[in-house]
Amino acid sequence: MPEVILFVIATAGISYVSRASLRAPGAHGFYRFFAWEAVLALFLLNVRRWFVDPFSPRQIVSWLLLFGSLYLVIAGVILLRQRGKATAARDDAPLYEFEKTTVLVTDGLYRYIRHPLYSSLLFLGWGIFFKAPSWLAWLLVLAASAFLFATARVEEGENIRYFGDVYRAYMQRSKMFVPFVL
Repeated sequence: MPEVILFVIATAGISYVSRASLRAPGAHGFYRFFAWEAVLALFLLNVRRWFVDPFSPRQIVSWLLLFGSLYLVIAGVILLRQRGKATAARDDAPLYEFEKTTVLVTDGLYRYIRHPLYSSLLFLGWGIFFKAPSWLAWLLVLAASAFLFATARVEEGENIRYFGDVYRAYMQRSKMFVPFVL
């Protein structure tokens, strides 16, 4: 029962933070909201098993994914803030301020992957999944992955509209989520 209460409270917070995106169903943030919800549900489903058998192979895989997730989000946000030259003058209402970049970031992590922040959420979801795999956890992590893929695809369309052929060329030399793979 506490998990249900936490889910409702966290959903209220995520809904508040995502309010602009939820009013724009065609925006990438709309799909990202559902990815966050799936990851939240997955976390609450597996939270009681977080430290059970911490050195088993699946737990080691889980921890590697979770630490990878942490690295990706920190490095990705730092690069966007340092090099993206975000400005509130960019008129894309559903975007968070740090997403309103005016310069395409293509170095650091972004040299290899276009969406390190979504990669971070993928790694987070799969890291949580490996804490306690189950059929429900499998469905939730697949849902989160599908929503993140949709989020990235929609954002790529937005980026093509804003950055044009420069972004198309960037897509040709980088992967979506995992360097050299996907």
